[in-house]
Amino acid sequence: MIGPRRIVCLTEEPTEVLYALGAEDRIVGISGFTVRPPRARKEKPKVSAFTSAKIDEILKLQPDFVVGFSDIQADIAAELVRRGVEVWISNHRSVDGIIDYVRRLGALVGVAEQANEYADGLQRGLDAIANRSAKLSRRPRVYFEEWDEPPISGIRWVSELIAIAGGDDIFPERAIEPLAKQRILEDPLEVARRAPDIIFGSWCGKRFRPEKVAQRPGWKDIPAVRDGELHEVKSPRILQPGPAALSDGVADIAAIIQRWAGRD
Repeated sequence: MIGPRRIVCLTEEPTEVLYALGAEDRIVGISGFTVRPPRARKEKPKVSAFTSAKIDEILKLQPDFVVGFSDIQADIAAELVRRGVEVWISNHRSVDGIIDYVRRLGALVGVAEQANEYADGLQRGLDAIANRSAKLSRRPRVYFEEWDEPPISGIRWVSELIAIAGGDDIFPERAIEPLAKQRILEDPLEVARRAPDIIFGSWCGKRFRPEKVAQRPGWKDIPAVRDGELHEVKSPRILQPGPAALSDGVADIAAIIQRWAGRD
């Protein structure tokens, strides 16, 4: 067997990828936030959240490779490295980055061929959605909100998926900012001024409430609010920088945009 044999996944996306690649037997620990695939929660011990981890429990698992995501997990990674564990922290934020992540993770684990085939399939799915959306008679202006208090606009891969699905993100200049704090809307009325036709909410960890959004001061005349185009996309389907966003998440967005574009 080539590659690491005892892998701890600090976030959901490496777990989803490794299961898809048939390498789930190598996973010895996962994030407590993991929901994809559902059976992972039953099969693997949960040893981390997103900003914290059970370092001693991870060490008991004797991992030879730990996979995490982003600067937010830098302290976890540093502690594990100090304890002699090999750690890979990816920091991808784009659609191309997610596809490349699948390829790199597969190569690091020793299943590069399977990973390349899987990544190619994800790309073909995106291309098919893009081809359908190119035929739309009109494109909606879209506001994507990943948190409500304070309002935070969508991250880069979400903005790119909106474009693939046939919409135009109203905050493209914010989407390129890697950190959530850089995407906080200091003036929520800016959403009203940019007049989105559709609003998507994906409040990580809690239910999106369209009625609450519709009642925000100055928002009643926004086309999306006026026309009842406020929709939830479940955060595990769109806010994980992994396969779910490139399959289920973008499909959810595309279905709503297709319906909007086809109405009278």
